[in-house]
Amino acid sequence: MTAQTLTLVHDRSLDADAPSTRLAPAIPTALICDNPLLRSGLQHILRDTLFAIAEAASITGPKRPHSCAPNTALVIIEASQNTGRALEVIRLVRERSPETRIVALADQLDLSFVRTAHEAGVNGFCLTASGPEVLINSLELVMLGERVLPFEVVRSLIERTPQAGNQPVQDECVSEPKLSDLKECKLSVREAEILGCLTKGEPNKVIARNLEITEATIKVHVKAILRKIGATNRTQAAIWASQRLPRTGVSDLNV
Repeated sequence: MTAQTLTLVHDRSLDADAPSTRLAPAIPTALICDNPLLRSGLQHILRDTLFAIAEAASITGPKRPHSCAPNTALVIIEASQNTGRALEVIRLVRERSPETRIVALADQLDLSFVRTAHEAGVNGFCLTASGPEVLINSLELVMLGERVLPFEVVRSLIERTPQAGNQPVQDECVSEPKLSDLKECKLSVREAEILGCLTKGEPNKVIARNLEITEATIKVHVKAILRKIGATNRTQAAIWASQRLPRTGVSDLNV
């Protein structure tokens, strides 16, 4: 089984005030959640999006998820309370459907769970306190192949890094460059500005709207940023930049 992947297609017929992309056909989505109120709320949020709920189940209830439907492309699993059982389901899904994307949703995300869930096969993490737009944007990024991590978790990683010594906090963390590397990377003013947005966990859609440029342009800048600083994904870039960008803004950066 090959999981469906989200594609964003540029639509030149849209006016200037409309979004610059249109979404691909619906993504078959499985929702695994013990909290009936939260499950109902998620179904309502996703009702008019490309994420079509094909299956809804509880982790511990009578309708336990033994396996996903053959065409399931995305699994959203709530892991606030039954963490152990959630990890079992995540491993089961990953074993039986290697191409299926998995997003873990929780009230809080401690580093231990993030590390374990990542190793089990989770592609992205979201907080239940996030707004509907943040959730949908995060799901879209996961379907585009990105790894998604809330900035609260990134901040915890940043705060722990100075005390971590030689032990890596997370497998994907960038090795510590010299402080002078920021100038040596020769980022443009716009790239430094976008890098600052990445440290806030902002998706391309939000960055594009705030900077009044297209999402396609943002993607080009992000790729250039990752190449220049030697990062492989947005999370690495955010951690790297949070320790180096001046607190007073990009205008203080001599690039």
